[in-house]
Amino acid sequence: MKTTSILIIEDDSWLAEQFVRVLSKFGYKTVVTSSAATAINAVDDNHIDVIILDILLKGSTAFSLLHELQSYEDTGVIPVVLCTNLVQELTIENLRPYGVKQILDKSKMVPDDLATAVQDVLP
Repeated sequence: MKTTSILIIEDDSWLAEQFVRVLSKFGYKTVVTSSAATAINAVDDNHIDVIILDILLKGSTAFSLLHELQSYEDTGVIPVVLCTNLVQELTIENLRPYGVKQILDKSKMVPDDLATAVQDVLP
């Protein structure tokens, strides 16, 4: 059975470590990067099944990354789960064309919410 690979794009290293800990507990393989620029290389170098994405990244924005992912056939189908504190400003309807399947509120989520979201977006 193939192990599901998850790319975590989070510039808060403590939070990224917590995401890895939770997802590893559920048997997922994780790849972590802290910027949109390095995320593209991570997608190219690994077979990624799901992307966990923070909106507020340093440098190139998460929206630029979402746009770039959608411009390619192979990466455009990777489901994205946004983890953000900006839930009030975002709607899933506006982000669905960019591959976003779920939005999690960082301020309210509990650790297992991340694993549940990943399970929900997997084909």
